[in-house]
Amino acid sequence: MPRKNEPQTRTCIASRETRPVEALLRFVLDPEGEVVPDLRRRLPGRGVWVSANRAAVALAEKRRLFARAFKADVKIAPGLSDRVEALYMEGAVAALSFARKAGEVVTGFTKVETAIASGKAIALIHAAEAAEDGVEKLDRAFRRQGGVASAHRSVRIFSSAQLDLAFGRTNVIHAALLAGRASHNVLERVAALARFREEDGPLGVDPQVSDEDDPSGTFYGAELIDPPPAMGLPGEPVGPKTE
Repeated sequence: MPRKNEPQTRTCIASRETRPVEALLRFVLDPEGEVVPDLRRRLPGRGVWVSANRAAVALAEKRRLFARAFKADVKIAPGLSDRVEALYMEGAVAALSFARKAGEVVTGFTKVETAIASGKAIALIHAAEAAEDGVEKLDRAFRRQGGVASAHRSVRIFSSAQLDLAFGRTNVIHAALLAGRASHNVLERVAALARFREEDGPLGVDPQVSDEDDPSGTFYGAELIDPPPAMGLPGEPVGPKTE
């Protein structure tokens, strides 16, 4: 969140649109003149702002808009948008790890089924490599238990290796998030990553959701989750923010 008396909006250097700071990414220059993403919005120095999606970051890099905005010669290693996406992913994996330590995650097909049946599961997580029949069985049970609104709480953006890293064990394919602040933080991080990727079904919404499942015709995606506050991501330096 912006500090007291700080502007609540900024202008994207790519689109020239004025947007809330929560919908933007801040970039600063390091001492060597390298453009650095500041997802925490805390690094010292003058900052410039770009809409928080891949297309805007790629456009700013391609058109050399950072040099114009900073009014200086800048260095940008190719693939800036890829590095930003990697930071978002690292933040989501770290949030999963914290949720596990907080006791807000269960893993394994049977335990996930039990969490669904008991009404304790608030979201499902499937490895990207998970078999479709297993994913479908759990997602259908989750929708029956939780109603249509649960359709946007099925996450399938992590690889099995990333889940193994987050949960400190091997061969994690299915998991369920239980109610708690740490679990909601996971969903916020996932939603931020999805918005950056500009995905319509960012949380892994089952493409087979039918009108019968959702009679309102409403599509449940990351847009239903409020934007997260400034995020601390692994490997990101911190320091007092000056602008």
